[in-house]
Amino acid sequence: MKTRQLQHLYSRVGFGMLPSVLASLSHVEKKRVVADVFKQSKEVMPLEMDLSDLELIIADKNMRSMDKKMRMELQKVSRKKVEDYNYLWIDRLATSNQVLREKMTLFWANVFVCRDTHIFHVQRFNNTLRNHALGNFRDFVKAIAKEAAMSKYLNNRQNVKEKPNENFARELLELFTLGVGNYTEKDIKEAARAFTGWSFKPNGDFYLRKKKHDYGLKTFLGKTGNFGGDDIIDIILEQKQCARFICTKIYTYFVHPTVNENRLTELADIFYKDYDITALMRHIFLSDWFYDESNVGAKIKSPIELLVGMLHIVPLNFEKKKQVLYLQKVMGQILLNPPNVAGWLQDKSWIDSNTLLFRMKLPSVLLNDAVINIDQKGAFEDSFEAYYAKTKKANRRIKVSRDWSVFDREFAGLTDTQLREFLIVSAMDKDTKRFMNTLSKVNKKEYLVQLMSLPEYQLC
Repeated sequence: MKTRQLQHLYSRVGFGMLPSVLASLSHVEKKRVVADVFKQSKEVMPLEMDLSDLELIIADKNMRSMDKKMRMELQKVSRKKVEDYNYLWIDRLATSNQVLREKMTLFWANVFVCRDTHIFHVQRFNNTLRNHALGNFRDFVKAIAKEAAMSKYLNNRQNVKEKPNENFARELLELFTLGVGNYTEKDIKEAARAFTGWSFKPNGDFYLRKKKHDYGLKTFLGKTGNFGGDDIIDIILEQKQCARFICTKIYTYFVHPTVNENRLTELADIFYKDYDITALMRHIFLSDWFYDESNVGAKIKSPIELLVGMLHIVPLNFEKKKQVLYLQKVMGQILLNPPNVAGWLQDKSWIDSNTLLFRMKLPSVLLNDAVINIDQKGAFEDSFEAYYAKTKKANRRIKVSRDWSVFDREFAGLTDTQLREFLIVSAMDKDTKRFMNTLSKVNKKEYLVQLMSLPEYQLC
């Protein structure tokens, strides 16, 4: 494969590539390169943390007999663990060899949007995303529908025969599978009835409260029967619109922010056959059109893609983990804490006058001890805001230790031109090129920071 093709592929399946990987694949045919990407991500490696100190949370009898103060303390610890899990997830994204599975997990987290503060349920939900990320979409939707975190987030535990709650059914249709305009209000009501009685045990295991389930006939998307929740999902997937809806999300995330209708139809036809996510993604990465020059450097990196891409080149250890949350907050994307059930908007929505300036200064902040000139505000729950309310300084420093060994090993031998071409895949205008010529006399590490500070580095 050609250099730009490899760079483009690895910016989509992961967060970039190192020069040694590029060199090893430069004379390998596309079919084999893509096959190796899927082979590396075949195994599922759950992302887990030690939760032994919180086992009381999933012991229902203990929680019910516990006094209010103890319950509140355990909940506080659980929220702190969710923050720790955020950092753990970013580290996994930056270091895992299973680049495609982890990238797909990140993608699906913005399709099946969910938020929770119960660390056991958060961890379980995240690993359900990871487990099904390259599997069968039918099984995926059914697993997500049974997750405790999702049940709480969209009030499906309160969905009972006597008083159906429509929240989950509505979002299942609108945001997870079909999109607005492809169902009726009556379909939502009937679907809600099918999900009545769905609940979970303290450890997150699904179970059906039979006395709370509506076993009556339901008419949904033109079909009538004694449907349960799984039946509703099966009927949804019978609609070609479901394949088209999901392929639209995949296309705008992995190919180009503007959909090519002919390509979308091509992908939807493939996906609709059996809803095999791996088959769909393999088709995309093997297609010649995926590597069209118009798709290279066409996407604005999400905050997580930007941050993880930098960590891939220069691993960092943050002395204060909450500062990682701060960086995400300012840029507009905190993992595990989506803004609403619709999730994060993509591409141009990541950028405004404030976030662009911050993103362009981020390399200097992390790699060159620059201070931040923007007042920190915002919260990962209330505790995050309280953390930064303790100081009134306008300029603050992110305290990190840097591991330059990867850069020294992989990049030090490159010429300035090679380094620039490796990091900047999008086209540069004439003014940027002239500006770049003035930067070529600095040392290699400073030049790296300067390259990462360019507007073009925001693209992938």
